Amino acid sequence: MTATDQQSPEAPFTRIRIRTAALVFCGDEVALIRRDRPGAPLYVPPGGNVEDGEDLTAALHRELAEELALDAGVAEGGDLMWVVDQRVTRPGPTPPPRKLHLVYRLHITPEVRATLARQEFDELPDGSHDIGSIEWIDYRATAELAIFPPIGPALAALPDPRAAVADGSLAAVTDDNYTWV
Repeated sequence: MTATDQQSPEAPFTRIRIRTAALVFCGDEVALIRRDRPGAPLYVPPGGNVEDGEDLTAALHRELAEELALDAGVAEGGDLMWVVDQRVTRPGPTPPPRKLHLVYRLHITPEVRATLARQEFDELPDGSHDIGSIEWIDYRATAELAIFPPIGPALAALPDPRAAVADGSLAAVTDDNYTWV
């Protein structure tokens, strides 16, 4: 067997994954999923990975139905706010993919909010679940929250939840500026 016949381990960031997520606003509050981690909670916007061959909008709608029990058809908006390029080493045996986070914005009424899930069940590889709490947080208070991808400062800086975004590309998340929690 020659050196070229041997399979070399996959290098980090050679695969690209896409994650769709949404900032779902009800007035000035935004839905975030709180995941309790050692030391401090971690917040994530509802969303998840796009499946092979899946349309981006279909993936977003599927994830919102799974995580919030939200029918995206009753929400207003759906504009792409931000793209975050993630190249962060993470624990585990699988080389980390490069991940592009597509963060969309939706608005709902208090009547729709009253029907949404209060918990989110994220299935783990062993079949158990990581239970997240859906929290509604004033968007202006997100700058100091541990949110992944780290959109809190940009979110808190919006003059209002419907404000136009001048630059849809946020800073890349790398090992130089983020440590996996």
